[in-house]
Amino acid sequence: MTLRTLDSLGPLEGKRVIVRCDLNVPLRDGVITDDGRVRASLPTLNALINAGARVVVCSHLGRPDGAPDPQYSLEPVAQRLSELLGKPVAFARDTVGESAHEAVASLEDGGVVVIENLRFNPGETSKDDAERGTFAAQLAELGDVLVSDGFGVVHRKQASVYDLAERIPSAAGLLIAAELDVLDRLTENPERPYAVVLGGSKVSDKLGVISHLLPRVDRILVGGGMLFTFLKAQGHAVASSLLEEDQLDTVRGYIAEAEERGVELVLPTDVVVASAFSADADHEVAEADAIENTAFGASGIGLDIGPETATRFAEVIRSSKTVFWNGPMGVFEFPAFAAGTKAVAQALTEVDGLSVVGGGDSAAAVRQLGFDDDSFGHISTGGGASLEFLEGKKLPGLEVLGWQ
Repeated sequence: MTLRTLDSLGPLEGKRVIVRCDLNVPLRDGVITDDGRVRASLPTLNALINAGARVVVCSHLGRPDGAPDPQYSLEPVAQRLSELLGKPVAFARDTVGESAHEAVASLEDGGVVVIENLRFNPGETSKDDAERGTFAAQLAELGDVLVSDGFGVVHRKQASVYDLAERIPSAAGLLIAAELDVLDRLTENPERPYAVVLGGSKVSDKLGVISHLLPRVDRILVGGGMLFTFLKAQGHAVASSLLEEDQLDTVRGYIAEAEERGVELVLPTDVVVASAFSADADHEVAEADAIENTAFGASGIGLDIGPETATRFAEVIRSSKTVFWNGPMGVFEFPAFAAGTKAVAQALTEVDGLSVVGGGDSAAAVRQLGFDDDSFGHISTGGGASLEFLEGKKLPGLEVLGWQ
């Protein structure tokens, strides 16, 4: 079976189309600080509007624990969507209650409504099949067909992602189709040299993707907090830097396997070490094998890759034809420790081939650091989903749409 796409749903004029988007955007004091996921939903929504569908947008936002919580309301998202679409977007103040039903009933062809945060209902994320199914059945009353377009949640077996797709005709939207096309290019005959850049805080978050990609890539570059577990595995002291002691043997195995397979494992040669985890902490550059030899001694904390490493990483990235990056190189939220992440991002914009920013913190970082989305080959909207796909896992939100 192949992925069902919009064409499989037939004419949509006058039909109520539920669109499961991923509009889980960061908010500060009720203001969206990064609308990348909202903008990513526009191609599918515009296609449905132009087809004369009556569009019912649903999404989660944050983790409100199955009950209404004003700080997680989708109302600011509905307002931003209205601005981006250039037309009024109605907002229903519940998920499957009176407000939602009235708003959907009031839709005209080409109209759009956003219903309230799906996770205000405990059935959305329930582990109980019956509870999830009950909520999915209630959602199904709001639409004739489902367009699943929230790539960031396809690795979750949730009511609006999985159970709803079993109850009404369903297909993937343009965003999911685009994400899968890119991921397919990363896994099936990628142009070489193929480099994977991994960062973020924990090795344990990347175990599956390292294991699955080692036989498939030419180069693996390791930065972020996870680099210290690699350094420790090589016998180097890491002071008070983030360390996963229980992963040391696993990392030693990866180092040995990379050497055996001829995969170039590029580890940092220098690190920015700080006196504390703070934006204004004193800091200095240390050799990666001598982190404790700074003014901070054993209390020093590595918060970024060093300038020598950043230059080396950039060279390796620019000389590759396919690059997948997931996880920042340091604490990019603090300007003093953002240089490594910025260097990697800049290098990705200069790749003569396919460059993919793997969603999550990486996507947030490139936008915060001033890069345009168009500077990269692709910015994924689903960090966790992308990683699980690259690990070779089955994703329930895709399987229910016919993906094999």
